Amino acid sequence: MPFVKSVGGGGASTQFLCFIFFALVTTVTFGVSENRWFDFGADAVINTNKYIRLTHDRPSQTGWLWSRLPLTATNWQVEVEFKIEGSNPTLYGDGFAIWFTKQRASPGPVFGFVDKFEGLGIFFDTYANARQTHSFPYVMAMIGDGETPYDHDNDGKSNEVAGCEADVRGKSIATKARITYYKENYLELKLQYKEWDQWEPCFTIPNVTLPTVFYLGFTALTGDVSDNHDIVSVTTNNLISLPTGKHTFKTPVRPPPTWSGIIFWFKLLMVMGVLYGAMTLYRAYQTQANKRF
Repeated sequence: MPFVKSVGGGGASTQFLCFIFFALVTTVTFGVSENRWFDFGADAVINTNKYIRLTHDRPSQTGWLWSRLPLTATNWQVEVEFKIEGSNPTLYGDGFAIWFTKQRASPGPVFGFVDKFEGLGIFFDTYANARQTHSFPYVMAMIGDGETPYDHDNDGKSNEVAGCEADVRGKSIATKARITYYKENYLELKLQYKEWDQWEPCFTIPNVTLPTVFYLGFTALTGDVSDNHDIVSVTTNNLISLPTGKHTFKTPVRPPPTWSGIIFWFKLLMVMGVLYGAMTLYRAYQTQANKRF
């Protein structure tokens, strides 16, 4: 199975991620040092044509995978197949993140990435640092402004823009995330983890504006508890236009009248005019006739 697929969206083919990840698979065969399109590091390892393991099921690990080149698509969709699993069925963590940010390849405390980032982070949090009203794993979005720190002690609750509970760990089917973004319109996340080809809505955030130039990244972190965090495949679409009726409302526009419609109304008015004229003449005739008698 290839590591990355790239397909067209809205009638246009996509190139901006295909080269990055296709090069990654090719370079695994011939040597990492030859690659121009991506970086991976820390504890991340590659199992050729199977997955990239960001962290092993071991304490105190961190791993990352980042595009070397910035991406500039205005509207896009990214679909990621991932796998989270480990030996302990009840105690595990910490989770992994998908990034669309201005920075890249900067290890740090936020699921393996630097704090006070600028852009979008989607966190697949599998360990609760504080008591919460929701269960874990929990998937949430944070839009960083470059100044606000991640609220680590409270599992990012003060940073959360949207989120959902999602049992994405240790599943027998492929677990996937589908992220769709239309500039200044909406950001949407759907997840596959219950059944094949059954996409569960996680969140939709309206009126979102993300950096126009960003790097795509994947990071993971383990602490005292651990898990395997794998990226299996990435599929990308460069979206051209917003689907009709999708998260947007347009004022109906009355179509311009056609010539056939104009002729119909003209004929109708002529007939009504003739009838009105006939009625007027008839009434005048009746009035004149009555005067004679």
